[in-house]
Amino acid sequence: MLGPARRADASIARAPPRPRPMRPRSPLDNLPDVRDGLTRPERIVLVTLAELQEERRGRNVPTAMLYGRVVERIDMSVDELQRILQRLGAARGYGG
Repeated sequence: MLGPARRADASIARAPPRPRPMRPRSPLDNLPDVRDGLTRPERIVLVTLAELQEERRGRNVPTAMLYGRVVERIDMSVDELQRILQRLGAARGYGG
């Protein structure tokens, strides 16, 4: 016997999918790539920024939104994200 029959309309509580474990950061992550000089964290930030700009139809992306998406891919502090944005020229003040 397969067990108690369930009604088709009964809701079944399911656990949310477990997130994929992040790969541990390697010292090699901070070496610039020979093709364009970007490190792995810099490349992840740029790709994520491009995806968000496309989602938002070219509008500016809030840093908090960018950070939330970046940390889904790589373990990074807010300070590290700010340094990367400054280095890449993506963080500009309102003054011009």
